[in-house]
Amino acid sequence: MPSLKSLKVRITSVKSTQKITKAMKMVAAAKLRRAQAAAEAGRPYAERLSAVMSSLAAKVTIGPESPKLIAGTGSNQRHLVVVATSERGLAGAFNTNIVRAARKKADELIAEGKDVKFYLIGKKGRAVIQRLFPGKIVHQVDQSHIKNVAFADAHEVSEDLIKRYEAGDFDVAHLFFAKFQSALVQIPTELQIIPVPLAANEGAAATGASAAVEYEPDEEAILAELLPRNVAVQLFRAMLENAASEQGSRMTAMDNATRNAGDMINRLTIQYNRTRQAAITTELVEIIAGAEAL
Repeated sequence: MPSLKSLKVRITSVKSTQKITKAMKMVAAAKLRRAQAAAEAGRPYAERLSAVMSSLAAKVTIGPESPKLIAGTGSNQRHLVVVATSERGLAGAFNTNIVRAARKKADELIAEGKDVKFYLIGKKGRAVIQRLFPGKIVHQVDQSHIKNVAFADAHEVSEDLIKRYEAGDFDVAHLFFAKFQSALVQIPTELQIIPVPLAANEGAAATGASAAVEYEPDEEAILAELLPRNVAVQLFRAMLENAASEQGSRMTAMDNATRNAGDMINRLTIQYNRTRQAAITTELVEIIAGAEAL
């Protein structure tokens, strides 16, 4: 049976931990409001830009002169899995769920005989991916210095990805991130960003492409300008969604940790009181026995 001193020390330790988790929950809740607003504000633009490009692409005949981000490399063998996670832990299953979705996709591609490499944004997925896919990580973006995600951060990553694509390092790039739904629900999401997937029918419906429209400059010139920007916009949206998802998941995790600490304190307190009562009873018995001996 634990001693009274050890129980008292443990209760004090758990109370200190509870204070920390409660403070972290409050910080995450404050950050979540801003991150959620930014993520929700970024969705319409990203979705509309994809729809506009779909409409434009429906009017373009894919050929040797078409932008490479639409035409592709002519191969589907080399795949780059871009995994966006956080720089910090203590966020529940947020990072685990993203990495699990990326692993599943990678396993499917490898089973089909494809070559798979990983491009990491954030460091929390590195350990698992390095262990399961040794030597497959080609680059990791360090975002530990970023407090609030800006478009410039996404643009820098997109330029690097496009440069690698044009150099022939890969044929297809898949982006994995967590779409924010609520503080309790973050949905692991996959998005092909290179070459840009184009659904002509959906794009036409979304933008009213059935109408007669003339473009100045022509469609290919507009696409050549918009396609690189679209990659950056989709990356920026993913980073915003991740920022909100991370804070939501952390707030929930810290709330659960605070509740668990409270339950543990109650159990330890009960055990402490019982042990103390048993010690007092034992001491009284010894005193009575000593008195009777006299």
